[in-house]
Amino acid sequence: MNSKELAESASSGGNPPAGLNEALTALWLARAGRWEEAHDLCQKVEGTAGAWIHAHLHRVEGDLPNAGYWYREAGKPQPAGQDKLGEEWIELVEALA
Repeated sequence: MNSKELAESASSGGNPPAGLNEALTALWLARAGRWEEAHDLCQKVEGTAGAWIHAHLHRVEGDLPNAGYWYREAGKPQPAGQDKLGEEWIELVEALA
């Protein structure tokens, strides 16, 4: 499933599509506006992928200091403020699909 299909699925409501890994499910939940569920699930995703999703979610939330910690854990530069959240979401999906 590509980023466009995942985004469309998330905008239709309901539940995440079957067969998604935890990382993509967390991103689906984030896109669907289900931040708490996405945050809980991303903590189960190991390594830099989980840290990157975690960073993105805290940026969405507006908790930039916490996001900064997770970007460092992911080995990624922290984008300014909440700039280009949608573009980062697409980048995450494409990297983790």
